[in-house]
Amino acid sequence: MRCPYCESERTRVIDSRLAPPPETSVRRRRECESCFERYTTLETPQLNWPRVIKKDARREQFLESKLRSGILRAFEKLPISTDRIEQTIGQVKARVLAVQEREVSTKQLGQWALEALKDVDAVAYIRFASVYRRFETIDEFYQVLDSFSVK
Repeated sequence: MRCPYCESERTRVIDSRLAPPPETSVRRRRECESCFERYTTLETPQLNWPRVIKKDARREQFLESKLRSGILRAFEKLPISTDRIEQTIGQVKARVLAVQEREVSTKQLGQWALEALKDVDAVAYIRFASVYRRFETIDEFYQVLDSFSVK
C-alpha cells in the first residue's frame, strides 16, 4: 500500500476492524513510516457477479444498485429498520453469488427478491410483486393478496 501523501511503500497498519454493516469490508488505519501521516483504507472483496439476462434477451452486468433501489422502493414508508432492509438485500445478493452460473435471468432475481421480502413484510412483498409481475388484471392482484390471508 502506497502512502497517498508521499507515495512511500513503507506503511504499517495501526488498527483493523470490520466496516459498518453489512460488514463485508475491512477498515484499516495506516501510518506512513516515511512522512508519519495517517490515513484510512477500506478493503472489499472483488466478486465475480453473473451477467443478467433481461426479458428481451439482452445481457448486462449485475448492478447491486438496481436491486437495492427496487427493494428500497418496496420498503418505502414502512416501519422496517435499515439493518433489516440491508439484511434482505444481503440475502438476495448471497443467492446471486451462490448460484455458480455465469448468467442469471431477471425472472430468477425477482423471484429471489420476492422470497426474501415475503419473510419480512407483506406490504413490501405486494409492492415489489406488483411491479415485478406487472399485473394485467385485478384478479392477479387478488391472487397475491389471498396468499397472505389467514385461513
